[in-house]
Amino acid sequence: MYHKLKVAELSESYLTDEDIWHVLTVVLSNKSAKSATYKYALIKAMIENLYQVNNQYELTYDQLAYSFAKIYWNLIIHHGLVKQNSSHKQARIVTELLAFQEKHGVPQDFSFDKLKSTLQLKLVSKVKSVMKINVFGALYGDTQEVFYEFNHQTEYFRFQSQVHEFMMKYQRLIVNLTNYHMAKMIEDLNEYPSTSYLLGKVESIAKRSSLKPYEQVLLNYFEATCFYCGKSLSKGKRESHVDHFIPWSFVQSDQIWNLVMACGRCNAQKNDKLPERDYLDAIISRNDQLQEMIADQDYDPSLRNYHDQKIIMLYDYSIKNGFDDIWVPK
Repeated sequence: MYHKLKVAELSESYLTDEDIWHVLTVVLSNKSAKSATYKYALIKAMIENLYQVNNQYELTYDQLAYSFAKIYWNLIIHHGLVKQNSSHKQARIVTELLAFQEKHGVPQDFSFDKLKSTLQLKLVSKVKSVMKINVFGALYGDTQEVFYEFNHQTEYFRFQSQVHEFMMKYQRLIVNLTNYHMAKMIEDLNEYPSTSYLLGKVESIAKRSSLKPYEQVLLNYFEATCFYCGKSLSKGKRESHVDHFIPWSFVQSDQIWNLVMACGRCNAQKNDKLPERDYLDAIISRNDQLQEMIADQDYDPSLRNYHDQKIIMLYDYSIKNGFDDIWVPK
């Protein structure tokens, strides 16, 4: 059985978009067995880390497990949606998270990002064990052995290159499809009356509730000025904000190389829009400085695999995904 696999290799060297759509459609349809929500969560974790791969399209298990842990902590603990599979037994991810919450005395109203970093790391380690047993092999089988390969011993995960490009190209659509089907399954399992309510929960579980830690880092290394209009953020009562340069609704994660300081006016006006392309050169220059300033990249792991081409690709793919309402400060 696929879920018992400890090592798996890609069985195809080239795929067209049509090939990939066919496989993904089957995964999301009733033709694919769905005994748990794990497959949806792994797809969401893969998308959240699309721009964290190295030059060989590889991710670490820890990167995926961090996203996976965040998804399930916020669903199970924070929102109380404890039924995540269709069997009479409690899903292992639920058992692990509830035991972890009780052991460490974490209040239910604590979202994942409110946990201390030491607790997050411990939780990620436990979640990674669950993924090795129940998750990596299952989705590998459902995607017909052509989406990725993995090795539990080396904790190595690698996208098929065309699949990685496909996911970037159709990211917004894949996210929306995955969120809907995951919300629908959670609704059925928990006998909840509103798919739209649950869809809101599923859509928001990846987002941090606070970007304050990033604000402190950015202010430590750069002047307190708005990235967009250049006005000072320290004079008078001008409020400062941390803004996702590429909108969060597209990138679905918080990476310091995609975050800038903005004044309240620019942040409100920009909202969910893409800034004009001239600002792309500005953030590339800013990120080059940031990499030099933060020599210890373990301080912020998102900088390890960052290079200028990543944010250029992110910008271009966001336009292809419908973020074509370009914004400039007024």
